[in-house]
Amino acid sequence: MRKAFFLTLFVLAVAVPVLAQDPVKVDPKHYKIESQNASVRVLRVHYGPKEKSVWHYHPSAVAIAVTDAHVKFNLPGGKSQESTMKAGETMLTPAGKHLPENLSDSDFEVILIELKTRKRTPAPKKPADVTAPPSKQ
Repeated sequence: MRKAFFLTLFVLAVAVPVLAQDPVKVDPKHYKIESQNASVRVLRVHYGPKEKSVWHYHPSAVAIAVTDAHVKFNLPGGKSQESTMKAGETMLTPAGKHLPENLSDSDFEVILIELKTRKRTPAPKKPADVTAPPSKQ
């Protein structure tokens, strides 16, 4: 059950990253940056009882539950999934777009460590195998 919770939390089977929204920008009430560097961004995610977010996107991440939760995730294509989790559980989560809703009468908190993707730099081109034409004498 806990695996299904986090796996559906960040499903991106049909979402397009170009249309994705950064949760810190579109929902600052629920998402706060705790720390970040070139490799990761650490978010504190906090929902009060019965609170709902807006559509947003997360890259692949590690989620650490701070509290127990009963959450509904609205997913692209009109699908949704209801899940529960226990404080202290951790999960690797794939990238995904969703609209979460806390179904509980209690606060829900998670630490989310988003993995940043590095832009690949093209490999240096190998020098062309140039052979000088034979000289005429």
